[in-house]
Amino acid sequence: MAQLLDGVIIVDPTGAILSANKAALLMHGIRHLENLGSTVEDYAKRFTLRAGDGRLLKQREYPLFRLLAGERFPDETVRVSLSGDDEVRWVHQVRDVTMDVDGGEPDYLALVLSDVSARFDAETRFKAMFEANPAPALVIRLRDLRIAQANPGFLALTGFARDQLEGKNLFALDLLEGLKQPESVRRRIEDGQVLPQADAQLLVADGSRRTVLFAGQPIDVTEEDALLLTFADLQPRREAEAALEASERHLLAVFEMAPVAMMVTSAVDRRILRLNAAFRQLTGHTEETAIGRTAEELALWENASQREAAEAELRADGSLLQHEARLSTREKDSIDCLVAAETIDIDQKPCALWACQDITERRRSELELAGAIEEVMKDASWLSRSILDKLATLRRPSPAAPAAELSPREREVLGLICDDLDDTVIAERLNLSRNTIRNHVARIYAKLGVSRRSGAVVWGRERGLGSRGI
Repeated sequence: MAQLLDGVIIVDPTGAILSANKAALLMHGIRHLENLGSTVEDYAKRFTLRAGDGRLLKQREYPLFRLLAGERFPDETVRVSLSGDDEVRWVHQVRDVTMDVDGGEPDYLALVLSDVSARFDAETRFKAMFEANPAPALVIRLRDLRIAQANPGFLALTGFARDQLEGKNLFALDLLEGLKQPESVRRRIEDGQVLPQADAQLLVADGSRRTVLFAGQPIDVTEEDALLLTFADLQPRREAEAALEASERHLLAVFEMAPVAMMVTSAVDRRILRLNAAFRQLTGHTEETAIGRTAEELALWENASQREAAEAELRADGSLLQHEARLSTREKDSIDCLVAAETIDIDQKPCALWACQDITERRRSELELAGAIEEVMKDASWLSRSILDKLATLRRPSPAAPAAELSPREREVLGLICDDLDDTVIAERLNLSRNTIRNHVARIYAKLGVSRRSGAVVWGRERGLGSRGI
């Protein structure tokens, strides 16, 4: 007994404590046998015992009393503290041994103790962390592949109750489906090996399945060899990805069917990524001739300085409005356009969406009308005064004509434009943001039917706006 690492307490059938080895005394924090108690009742007065789950034991449930009653307990865990002290000092794993000399009734009874305090502390810490961990997890007992524990995260994910899982065989429940290598996964689980991350369809309480990412790790902080399975719910991400894909398909359909010529370029290298049908029809370029190339390589802009100015403004402001440009088709024909652009993200990559409105016919009609007016005005002797007045108004609107369509704020902004102030200065003057001023300017252009600042200035000054209005 003296050489044993396990503690041993010998009692006789009357309940007297006869002997205890050094290991048993140390497991109770004492050095002398008399401090253990002379009888089993005396022992119960000196020490308080709790079950492994923390439940306070009654005296008749103490292992020494059960030993006297003839009960068998081959392996049981008890927590030991000094009487009157709630702090658990030691954790013992105990088993019974009976000894007799002549083969009749037991002559001696022995309680064998192993100090498992360190292991018990590790198990307690693991259980606390396991329960508090928000990640869904299971502990699988390796000897029979039954679920030993399911944490709240797993119960919340699947909707199962504990009694529907714990004690059930992992494979009998058919929790995991959709594995790429099901036999390999099962073999690794049975052998208690590390499971690398893998996708699976996890069964939930209503009979449906959720897409999860799971992995397995052998653990030795439980009473038995076990495998810890942890899960990550991929369903919200998959649903978001599916919604994003559907949204992008819808946007692509709108992009393709839009009557306005549009293209998408990369913000990094300015290469063309997509063209819509209207753009292909307008320019004659196809996806084969344009995708992967830049507007510069296609000579899409007749004036390189116009292209550079538009790209610079887009980089600086993130958008481009009503920019006049002359584009060139694949057959080298010229097209007068109003170009607009906006920075966007496609597939999480910065891009630019360009829209080109063909105003070639409108520009030609304006030039023809202006030429006709010029010709008529050269010799107007045969025209009546009223016709001359109307032609003069078409050629140059009357200064007295009010800008009735403009709001007071738009008139104020137009007046400052007529004083040759840029958007930044106007924003400071009116205590507004530059984007707000740009929006006002865009609406002014639309209402006046002009496409550049100079046209708005002429229109406004002829109507007396600005400090230099006529």
